[in-house]
Amino acid sequence: MHYVSTRGEAPSLSFTKVLTSSLASDGGLYVPEQYPQFTPEEIASWRELPYTELVLKVISPFIGDAIPAHTLRELIEKSYASFRHPEKAPLHLLEDNTYILELFHGPTIAFKDFALQLLGNLLNYILEKNNEQVVILGATSGDTGSAAIAGCLGCERIQLFMLHPYGRVSDVQRRQMTTVNAPNIHNLAIEGTFDDCQAMVKQLFRTQGFLERKKLVAVNSINWARIMAQIVYYFSSALHLGGPAISMAYSVPTGNFGDIFAGYVAHKMGLPIHQLIIATNRNDILHRFLTDNDYSRGNVFHTYSPSMDIQVSSNLERLLFDAYGRDGHAVRQLIEHFQSTGAMVIDDNVLSQIRKLFDSAACEDARTVEVIRDTYTKTGYHLDPHTATAVDAAYKVRRDISKPMVILATAHPAKFPDVSKAAIGKVAPLPEHMEQMMHAEEHFTHLSGNVAEVQEFITQTCQSS
Repeated sequence: MHYVSTRGEAPSLSFTKVLTSSLASDGGLYVPEQYPQFTPEEIASWRELPYTELVLKVISPFIGDAIPAHTLRELIEKSYASFRHPEKAPLHLLEDNTYILELFHGPTIAFKDFALQLLGNLLNYILEKNNEQVVILGATSGDTGSAAIAGCLGCERIQLFMLHPYGRVSDVQRRQMTTVNAPNIHNLAIEGTFDDCQAMVKQLFRTQGFLERKKLVAVNSINWARIMAQIVYYFSSALHLGGPAISMAYSVPTGNFGDIFAGYVAHKMGLPIHQLIIATNRNDILHRFLTDNDYSRGNVFHTYSPSMDIQVSSNLERLLFDAYGRDGHAVRQLIEHFQSTGAMVIDDNVLSQIRKLFDSAACEDARTVEVIRDTYTKTGYHLDPHTATAVDAAYKVRRDISKPMVILATAHPAKFPDVSKAAIGKVAPLPEHMEQMMHAEEHFTHLSGNVAEVQEFITQTCQSS
Protein backbone atom coordinates (compact mmCIF):
# COMPACT_ATOMS: atom_id res chain seq x y z
CA MET A 1 0.00 0.00 0.00
CA HIS A 2 1.25 3.45 -0.94
CA TYR A 3 -0.12 6.85 0.01
CA VAL A 4 -0.67 10.01 -2.03
CA SER A 5 -1.12 13.65 -1.08
CA THR A 6 -4.50 15.37 -1.26
CA ARG A 7 -2.81 18.24 -3.12
CA GLY A 8 -1.27 16.08 -5.83
CA GLU A 9 2.33 17.31 -5.94
CA ALA A 10 4.14 15.28 -3.26
CA PRO A 11 5.72 11.89 -3.96
CA SER A 12 3.79 8.80 -2.88
CA LEU A 13 5.05 7.17 0.32
CA SER A 14 4.98 3.76 1.96
CA PHE A 15 3.03 3.18 5.17
CA THR A 16 6.21 3.41 7.25
CA LYS A 17 7.11 6.79 5.77
CA VAL A 18 3.57 8.09 6.28
CA LEU A 19 3.56 6.87 9.88
CA THR A 20 6.76 8.75 10.68
CA SER A 21 5.86 11.93 8.83
CA SER A 22 3.21 14.61 9.00
CA LEU A 23 1.95 16.84 6.22
CA ALA A 24 3.02 15.97 2.70
CA SER A 25 5.74 18.15 1.19
CA ASP A 26 3.08 20.05 -0.81
CA GLY A 27 1.11 20.80 2.38
CA GLY A 28 -1.50 18.11 1.77
CA LEU A 29 -2.61 15.14 3.83
CA TYR A 30 -1.78 11.56 2.93
CA VAL A 31 -4.48 9.09 1.92
CA PRO A 32 -4.20 5.54 0.52
CA GLU A 33 -3.81 5.22 -3.25
CA GLN A 34 -6.95 3.12 -3.06
CA TYR A 35 -9.18 1.88 -0.25
CA PRO A 36 -9.12 -1.85 0.51
CA GLN A 37 -12.35 -3.59 -0.48
CA PHE A 38 -14.16 -6.25 1.56
CA THR A 39 -17.14 -8.28 0.36
CA PRO A 40 -20.26 -8.66 2.54
CA GLU A 41 -19.38 -12.33 2.99
CA GLU A 42 -15.89 -11.46 4.18
CA ILE A 43 -17.18 -8.87 6.63
CA ALA A 44 -19.84 -11.25 7.96
CA SER A 45 -17.20 -13.91 8.61
CA TRP A 46 -15.61 -11.62 11.21
CA ARG A 47 -18.70 -11.47 13.43
CA GLU A 48 -17.35 -13.63 16.26
CA LEU A 49 -13.82 -12.23 16.27
CA PRO A 50 -12.53 -10.50 19.41
CA TYR A 51 -11.83 -6.81 18.92
CA THR A 52 -8.07 -7.17 18.56
CA GLU A 53 -8.45 -9.78 15.81
CA LEU A 54 -10.89 -7.48 14.02
CA VAL A 55 -8.29 -4.71 14.20
CA LEU A 56 -5.81 -7.02 12.48
CA LYS A 57 -8.27 -7.82 9.68
CA VAL A 58 -9.22 -4.20 9.01
CA ILE A 59 -5.84 -2.47 9.21
CA SER A 60 -3.54 -5.10 7.65
CA PRO A 61 -4.23 -3.96 4.05
CA PHE A 62 -3.20 -0.39 4.97
CA ILE A 63 0.12 -1.62 6.37
CA GLY A 64 0.96 -4.27 3.79
CA ASP A 65 4.33 -5.91 4.36
CA ALA A 66 5.75 -2.99 6.36
CA ILE A 67 5.27 -4.96 9.61
CA PRO A 68 5.27 -8.78 9.78
CA ALA A 69 1.83 -10.20 10.60
CA HIS A 70 2.92 -11.86 13.85
CA THR A 71 4.57 -8.65 15.05
CA LEU A 72 1.53 -6.57 14.11
CA ARG A 73 -0.71 -8.92 16.10
CA GLU A 74 1.54 -8.50 19.15
CA LEU A 75 1.51 -4.70 18.82
CA ILE A 76 -2.30 -4.69 18.56
CA GLU A 77 -2.70 -6.91 21.63
CA LYS A 78 -0.37 -4.65 23.58
CA SER A 79 -2.23 -1.53 22.46
CA TYR A 80 -5.62 -2.66 23.76
CA ALA A 81 -4.49 -4.59 26.84
CA SER A 82 -5.19 -1.61 29.15
CA PHE A 83 -8.80 -1.13 28.04
CA ARG A 84 -11.14 -1.77 30.96
CA HIS A 85 -14.03 -3.40 29.07
CA PRO A 86 -13.59 -6.86 27.51
CA GLU A 87 -15.38 -5.75 24.32
CA LYS A 88 -13.19 -2.61 24.06
CA ALA A 89 -16.04 -0.70 22.29
CA PRO A 90 -19.31 -1.97 23.80
CA LEU A 91 -22.77 -0.94 22.62
CA HIS A 92 -25.51 0.30 24.95
CA LEU A 93 -29.15 0.30 23.85
CA LEU A 94 -30.54 3.77 24.52
CA GLU A 95 -34.03 3.39 23.04
CA ASP A 96 -35.90 2.62 19.81
CA ASN A 97 -33.13 1.03 17.74
CA THR A 98 -30.74 3.72 18.95
CA TYR A 99 -27.40 2.71 20.46
CA ILE A 100 -24.51 4.36 22.24
CA LEU A 101 -21.08 3.12 21.13
CA GLU A 102 -18.93 3.56 24.23
CA LEU A 103 -15.44 4.60 23.17
CA PHE A 104 -14.19 5.69 26.60
CA HIS A 105 -12.91 2.47 28.17
CA GLY A 106 -9.25 3.11 27.33
CA PRO A 107 -6.62 4.49 29.73
CA THR A 108 -7.56 8.17 29.24
CA ILE A 109 -11.34 7.53 28.96
CA ALA A 110 -11.72 9.05 25.47
CA PHE A 111 -12.06 7.65 21.96
CA LYS A 112 -8.60 8.76 20.96
CA ASP A 113 -7.10 5.92 22.99
CA PHE A 114 -8.16 3.57 20.19
CA ALA A 115 -5.80 5.25 17.76
CA LEU A 116 -3.05 6.66 19.95
CA GLN A 117 -2.28 3.53 21.94
CA LEU A 118 -1.75 1.77 18.63
CA LEU A 119 0.12 4.68 17.06
CA GLY A 120 2.57 4.79 19.97
CA ASN A 121 3.34 1.10 19.67
CA LEU A 122 3.65 1.18 15.88
CA LEU A 123 6.02 4.15 16.10
CA ASN A 124 8.14 2.58 18.80
CA TYR A 125 8.53 -0.58 16.72
CA ILE A 126 9.55 1.30 13.56
CA LEU A 127 11.97 3.60 15.43
CA GLU A 128 13.72 0.72 17.17
CA LYS A 129 13.93 -1.22 13.91
CA ASN A 130 15.51 1.76 12.10
CA ASN A 131 17.51 3.05 15.10
CA GLU A 132 15.87 6.49 14.80
CA GLN A 133 14.65 9.20 17.15
CA VAL A 134 11.77 11.60 16.46
CA VAL A 135 9.99 14.59 17.90
CA ILE A 136 6.23 14.26 18.10
CA LEU A 137 4.36 17.53 17.87
CA GLY A 138 0.64 17.89 18.35
CA ALA A 139 -2.17 20.24 19.27
CA THR A 140 -5.10 19.20 21.42
CA SER A 141 -8.53 20.60 22.11
CA GLY A 142 -8.87 18.27 25.06
CA ASP A 143 -8.42 14.53 24.48
CA THR A 144 -5.67 14.00 21.90
CA GLY A 145 -3.00 15.26 24.28
CA SER A 146 -3.63 12.85 27.14
CA ALA A 147 -4.13 9.91 24.79
CA ALA A 148 -0.88 10.70 22.94
CA ILE A 149 1.00 11.05 26.22
CA ALA A 150 -0.35 7.71 27.44
CA GLY A 151 0.65 6.12 24.15
CA CYS A 152 4.22 7.48 24.20
CA LEU A 153 5.16 7.12 27.86
CA GLY A 154 8.41 5.24 28.25
CA CYS A 155 9.34 5.55 24.57
CA GLU A 156 12.96 6.67 24.83
CA ARG A 157 13.19 7.40 21.10
CA ILE A 158 10.38 9.97 21.26
CA GLN A 159 10.25 13.52 22.59
CA LEU A 160 6.60 14.64 22.70
CA PHE A 161 5.48 18.29 22.70
CA MET A 162 1.75 18.84 23.12
CA LEU A 163 0.15 22.26 22.70
CA HIS A 164 -3.19 23.00 24.36
CA PRO A 165 -5.15 26.28 24.53
CA TYR A 166 -4.55 27.78 27.97
CA GLY A 167 -7.73 27.81 30.05
CA ARG A 168 -9.85 26.23 27.31
CA VAL A 169 -9.86 22.55 28.26
CA SER A 170 -11.61 21.00 31.25
CA ASP A 171 -9.71 20.51 34.53
CA VAL A 172 -9.77 16.74 34.09
CA GLN A 173 -8.54 16.96 30.49
CA ARG A 174 -5.73 19.32 31.50
CA ARG A 175 -4.63 17.27 34.50
CA GLN A 176 -4.54 14.09 32.44
CA MET A 177 -1.72 15.76 30.51
CA THR A 178 0.00 17.98 33.04
CA THR A 179 0.29 15.55 35.96
CA VAL A 180 2.45 13.23 33.87
CA ASN A 181 6.05 13.80 34.95
CA ALA A 182 8.28 12.10 32.39
CA PRO A 183 11.49 13.31 30.74
CA ASN A 184 10.15 12.85 27.20
CA ILE A 185 6.77 14.60 27.77
CA HIS A 186 6.40 18.38 27.40
CA ASN A 187 3.07 20.17 27.85
CA LEU A 188 2.79 23.66 26.39
CA ALA A 189 -0.14 25.86 27.43
CA ILE A 190 -0.62 28.38 24.62
CA GLU A 191 -2.48 31.69 24.79
CA GLY A 192 -5.22 31.39 22.18
CA THR A 193 -7.60 28.78 20.79
CA PHE A 194 -7.16 25.25 19.53
CA ASP A 195 -7.12 26.60 15.98
CA ASP A 196 -4.17 28.80 16.97
CA CYS A 197 -2.37 25.76 18.36
CA GLN A 198 -3.14 23.69 15.27
CA ALA A 199 -1.94 26.49 12.97
CA MET A 200 1.35 26.64 14.92
CA VAL A 201 1.82 22.90 14.55
CA LYS A 202 1.26 23.07 10.79
CA GLN A 203 3.66 26.01 10.45
CA LEU A 204 6.36 24.18 12.41
CA PHE A 205 5.94 21.12 10.20
CA ARG A 206 6.43 23.27 7.11
CA THR A 207 9.73 24.58 8.55
CA GLN A 208 10.89 21.50 10.42
CA GLY A 209 14.51 22.00 9.36
CA PHE A 210 14.97 23.89 12.62
CA LEU A 211 15.38 20.52 14.36
CA GLU A 212 18.40 19.64 12.21
CA ARG A 213 18.81 15.86 12.38
CA LYS A 214 15.53 14.98 14.12
CA LYS A 215 12.26 14.48 12.27
CA LEU A 216 8.91 15.90 13.33
CA VAL A 217 6.04 13.39 13.47
CA ALA A 218 2.35 14.27 13.66
CA VAL A 219 0.12 12.80 16.32
CA ASN A 220 -3.02 14.70 15.35
CA SER A 221 -5.48 13.11 12.97
CA ILE A 222 -3.46 14.44 10.04
CA ASN A 223 -1.44 11.24 10.67
CA TRP A 224 -3.13 8.52 8.63
CA ALA A 225 -2.58 5.89 11.34
CA ARG A 226 -5.07 7.79 13.52
CA ILE A 227 -7.81 7.42 10.91
CA MET A 228 -6.88 3.82 10.20
CA ALA A 229 -7.33 2.68 13.80
CA GLN A 230 -10.67 4.45 14.18
CA ILE A 231 -12.19 2.67 11.18
CA VAL A 232 -12.31 -0.55 13.18
CA TYR A 233 -15.04 0.36 15.65
CA TYR A 234 -17.44 1.13 12.80
CA PHE A 235 -17.02 -2.46 11.62
CA SER A 236 -17.25 -3.77 15.18
CA SER A 237 -20.50 -1.97 15.99
CA ALA A 238 -22.11 -2.89 12.66
CA LEU A 239 -21.27 -6.56 13.10
CA HIS A 240 -22.87 -6.56 16.55
CA LEU A 241 -26.09 -5.08 15.14
CA GLY A 242 -26.62 -7.29 12.11
CA GLY A 243 -24.31 -5.74 9.56
CA PRO A 244 -23.41 -6.13 6.79
CA ALA A 245 -26.86 -7.58 6.05
CA ILE A 246 -28.45 -4.30 7.16
CA SER A 247 -27.25 -0.73 6.73
CA MET A 248 -26.19 1.51 9.63
CA ALA A 249 -26.45 5.17 10.50
CA TYR A 250 -23.89 6.93 12.71
CA SER A 251 -24.04 10.22 14.56
CA VAL A 252 -20.57 11.51 15.36
CA PRO A 253 -19.49 14.48 17.50
CA THR A 254 -16.66 15.94 15.48
CA GLY A 255 -14.53 19.06 15.24
CA ASN A 256 -11.52 18.13 13.13
CA PHE A 257 -13.54 15.69 10.97
CA GLY A 258 -11.21 12.76 11.67
CA ASP A 259 -13.57 10.43 13.55
CA ILE A 260 -16.39 10.77 11.05
CA PHE A 261 -13.98 10.49 8.13
CA ALA A 262 -13.04 7.08 9.52
CA GLY A 263 -16.71 6.12 9.12
CA TYR A 264 -16.63 7.36 5.56
CA VAL A 265 -13.59 5.15 4.86
CA ALA A 266 -15.37 2.15 6.43
CA HIS A 267 -18.23 2.84 4.01
CA LYS A 268 -15.79 3.01 1.08
CA MET A 269 -14.29 -0.31 2.17
CA GLY A 270 -17.64 -2.07 1.85
CA LEU A 271 -19.45 -1.57 5.17
CA PRO A 272 -23.10 -0.67 4.46
CA ILE A 273 -23.64 2.82 5.92
CA HIS A 274 -26.52 4.94 4.62
CA GLN A 275 -26.04 8.02 6.82
CA LEU A 276 -23.21 9.79 8.62
CA ILE A 277 -24.32 12.69 10.82
CA ILE A 278 -21.88 15.48 11.63
CA ALA A 279 -22.71 16.70 15.14
CA THR A 280 -21.21 20.06 16.09
CA ASN A 281 -21.59 22.66 18.81
CA ARG A 282 -21.74 26.46 18.47
CA ASN A 283 -18.52 26.26 16.43
CA ASP A 284 -20.55 25.08 13.49
CA ILE A 285 -18.33 25.50 10.44
CA LEU A 286 -18.94 21.89 9.33
CA HIS A 287 -22.71 22.26 9.74
CA ARG A 288 -22.70 25.52 7.76
CA PHE A 289 -20.55 23.90 5.10
CA LEU A 290 -22.92 20.99 4.59
CA THR A 291 -26.20 22.91 4.80
CA ASP A 292 -25.30 26.24 3.16
CA ASN A 293 -22.00 25.62 1.33
CA ASP A 294 -20.51 28.13 3.78
CA TYR A 295 -17.08 27.01 4.95
CA SER A 296 -16.01 30.33 6.45
CA ARG A 297 -13.78 30.72 9.47
CA GLY A 298 -15.34 32.59 12.39
CA ASN A 299 -14.49 33.22 16.01
CA VAL A 300 -13.85 30.14 18.13
CA PHE A 301 -16.33 30.03 21.02
CA HIS A 302 -15.54 28.26 24.29
CA THR A 303 -18.33 25.73 24.89
CA TYR A 304 -19.36 22.87 27.17
CA SER A 305 -17.94 20.48 24.54
CA PRO A 306 -14.40 21.90 24.25
CA SER A 307 -12.91 19.15 22.11
CA MET A 308 -15.10 20.46 19.28
CA ASP A 309 -14.20 24.14 19.71
CA ILE A 310 -12.65 24.26 16.26
CA GLN A 311 -13.22 26.41 13.18
CA VAL A 312 -10.75 24.76 10.79
CA SER A 313 -11.40 21.04 10.25
CA SER A 314 -8.23 19.57 8.80
CA ASN A 315 -9.60 16.22 7.68
CA LEU A 316 -12.29 17.77 5.51
CA GLU A 317 -9.51 18.07 2.92
CA ARG A 318 -9.39 14.29 2.68
CA LEU A 319 -13.12 14.12 1.91
CA LEU A 320 -12.82 16.91 -0.67
CA PHE A 321 -10.01 14.98 -2.38
CA ASP A 322 -12.35 12.06 -2.98
CA ALA A 323 -15.34 14.26 -3.77
CA TYR A 324 -13.36 16.04 -6.51
CA GLY A 325 -12.37 12.75 -8.11
CA ARG A 326 -8.94 12.77 -6.44
CA ASP A 327 -7.99 15.94 -8.29
CA GLY A 328 -5.16 17.32 -6.16
CA HIS A 329 -4.95 20.53 -8.18
CA ALA A 330 -8.60 21.35 -7.45
CA VAL A 331 -8.16 20.64 -3.74
CA ARG A 332 -5.01 22.75 -3.56
CA GLN A 333 -6.83 25.72 -5.12
CA LEU A 334 -9.71 25.38 -2.63
CA ILE A 335 -7.45 25.17 0.42
CA GLU A 336 -5.19 28.00 -0.69
CA HIS A 337 -8.24 30.19 -1.27
CA PHE A 338 -9.50 29.35 2.22
CA GLN A 339 -6.11 30.07 3.75
CA SER A 340 -5.94 33.48 2.08
CA THR A 341 -9.57 34.57 2.53
CA GLY A 342 -10.90 32.53 5.44
CA ALA A 343 -13.74 31.19 3.30
CA MET A 344 -14.42 28.43 0.81
CA VAL A 345 -17.32 27.51 -1.46
CA ILE A 346 -17.27 24.21 -3.32
CA ASP A 347 -18.95 23.14 -6.56
CA ASP A 348 -22.71 22.59 -6.04
CA ASN A 349 -22.61 19.21 -7.77
CA VAL A 350 -19.79 18.06 -5.49
CA LEU A 351 -21.69 19.19 -2.40
CA SER A 352 -24.78 17.36 -3.66
CA GLN A 353 -22.78 14.13 -3.85
CA ILE A 354 -21.46 14.63 -0.30
CA ARG A 355 -25.00 15.18 0.98
CA LYS A 356 -26.03 11.72 -0.26
CA LEU A 357 -24.20 10.24 2.73
CA PHE A 358 -23.74 13.13 5.18
CA ASP A 359 -26.17 15.18 7.27
CA SER A 360 -25.40 17.61 10.08
CA ALA A 361 -26.76 19.51 13.05
CA ALA A 362 -25.42 22.05 15.56
CA CYS A 363 -26.17 22.10 19.28
CA GLU A 364 -25.89 25.13 21.57
CA ASP A 365 -24.75 24.78 25.19
CA ALA A 366 -28.25 25.21 26.64
CA ARG A 367 -29.53 22.41 24.42
CA THR A 368 -26.55 20.24 25.36
CA VAL A 369 -27.54 20.51 29.02
CA GLU A 370 -31.16 19.70 28.14
CA VAL A 371 -30.15 16.57 26.23
CA ILE A 372 -27.97 15.31 29.10
CA ARG A 373 -30.82 15.94 31.57
CA ASP A 374 -33.57 14.47 29.41
CA THR A 375 -31.56 11.39 28.51
CA TYR A 376 -30.68 10.75 32.14
CA THR A 377 -34.29 11.23 33.25
CA LYS A 378 -35.72 8.93 30.57
CA THR A 379 -33.07 6.21 30.44
CA GLY A 380 -30.69 6.64 33.38
CA TYR A 381 -27.79 6.98 30.95
CA HIS A 382 -25.21 9.68 31.72
CA LEU A 383 -23.91 11.44 28.58
CA ASP A 384 -20.84 13.61 28.29
CA PRO A 385 -21.46 16.95 26.51
CA HIS A 386 -19.84 15.88 23.22
CA THR A 387 -21.97 12.76 23.00
CA ALA A 388 -25.03 14.86 23.87
CA THR A 389 -24.54 16.90 20.70
CA ALA A 390 -24.56 13.66 18.71
CA VAL A 391 -27.74 12.45 20.44
CA ASP A 392 -29.40 15.76 19.61
CA ALA A 393 -28.25 15.54 15.98
CA ALA A 394 -29.44 11.95 15.64
CA TYR A 395 -32.98 12.89 16.64
CA LYS A 396 -32.99 15.99 14.42
CA VAL A 397 -31.89 14.49 11.10
CA ARG A 398 -32.27 10.72 11.32
CA ARG A 399 -33.34 9.34 7.93
CA ASP A 400 -34.70 5.88 8.74
CA ILE A 401 -35.99 4.85 12.17
CA SER A 402 -36.14 1.20 11.05
CA LYS A 403 -32.34 1.01 10.71
CA PRO A 404 -29.92 1.04 13.67
CA MET A 405 -28.63 4.45 14.71
CA VAL A 406 -25.24 4.32 16.44
CA ILE A 407 -24.17 7.38 18.42
CA LEU A 408 -20.46 7.61 19.15
CA ALA A 409 -19.79 8.33 22.83
CA THR A 410 -16.38 9.91 22.54
CA ALA A 411 -15.60 10.65 26.21
CA HIS A 412 -16.53 9.61 29.72
CA PRO A 413 -18.85 12.09 31.50
CA ALA A 414 -16.41 12.27 34.43
CA LYS A 415 -14.23 14.51 32.29
CA PHE A 416 -16.84 17.27 32.47
CA PRO A 417 -18.10 17.52 36.06
CA ASP A 418 -19.35 21.11 35.80
CA VAL A 419 -21.65 20.30 32.88
CA SER A 420 -22.92 17.15 34.58
CA LYS A 421 -23.70 19.07 37.75
CA ALA A 422 -25.59 21.73 35.80
CA ALA A 423 -27.57 19.08 33.92
CA ILE A 424 -28.43 16.43 36.52
CA GLY A 425 -27.14 17.81 39.81
CA LYS A 426 -24.31 15.32 40.25
CA VAL A 427 -21.07 14.26 38.64
CA ALA A 428 -19.91 10.92 37.31
CA PRO A 429 -17.10 9.46 39.41
CA LEU A 430 -13.69 9.20 37.83
CA PRO A 431 -12.46 5.68 37.20
CA GLU A 432 -10.32 4.53 40.10
CA HIS A 433 -7.09 4.62 38.12
CA MET A 434 -7.53 8.38 37.54
CA GLU A 435 -8.57 9.69 40.96
CA GLN A 436 -5.05 10.44 42.18
CA MET A 437 -4.30 12.87 39.35
CA MET A 438 -6.78 15.44 40.68
CA HIS A 439 -4.40 16.07 43.59
CA ALA A 440 -1.07 15.59 41.82
CA GLU A 441 1.44 18.29 40.90
CA GLU A 442 1.10 19.74 37.41
CA HIS A 443 3.96 20.18 34.93
CA PHE A 444 3.54 22.53 31.96
CA THR A 445 5.07 25.60 30.33
CA HIS A 446 2.87 28.63 29.67
CA LEU A 447 3.79 30.33 26.37
CA SER A 448 2.35 33.13 24.25
CA GLY A 449 0.75 32.60 20.86
CA ASN A 450 4.09 33.37 19.15
CA VAL A 451 5.26 30.48 16.98
CA ALA A 452 8.90 31.62 17.24
CA GLU A 453 8.73 31.24 21.02
CA VAL A 454 7.34 27.72 20.69
CA GLN A 455 10.02 26.81 18.14
CA GLU A 456 12.76 28.12 20.42
CA PHE A 457 11.41 26.12 23.37
CA ILE A 458 11.34 22.91 21.33
CA THR A 459 14.84 23.52 19.98
CA GLN A 460 16.38 24.22 23.38
CA THR A 461 14.62 21.25 24.99
CA CYS A 462 15.78 18.84 22.26
CA GLN A 463 19.35 20.11 22.43
CA SER A 464 19.51 19.57 26.16
CA SER A 465 17.92 16.12 26.17
